[in-house]
Amino acid sequence: MTLGSYLRNVRERHRERDRTYSLRQVALRIGVEPAYLSKIERDVVPPPSEGTIRRLARDLEEDPDLLLAMAGKVSGDLQAIILQRPQLFADLLRQLKDAPDHAILTVVREVRDGDW
Repeated sequence: MTLGSYLRNVRERHRERDRTYSLRQVALRIGVEPAYLSKIERDVVPPPSEGTIRRLARDLEEDPDLLLAMAGKVSGDLQAIILQRPQLFADLLRQLKDAPDHAILTVVREVRDGDW
């Protein structure tokens, strides 16, 4: 599924319950032209900027990191973290590439809860 089709599906699901999720109203809330949002949803234009994706995520109650990943982007704050120690993070990600989700979750919990 592409970013555009995903966004459209999510927006349409919201719209079934709440008419304020029309393409026009979402576009106005996130600060873009309705025609531009339509092009994003149809994958006619390249993925929007990180800021626009974050505003969409907030409005559609979605995870911004998921939407950024679908757009082939990495959050600016994550880029800054990686740039501090690029070799270590590259190695870490490559080592985790084939790990099952439960193993990655274990690592995340240990790092988050660890006593450094």
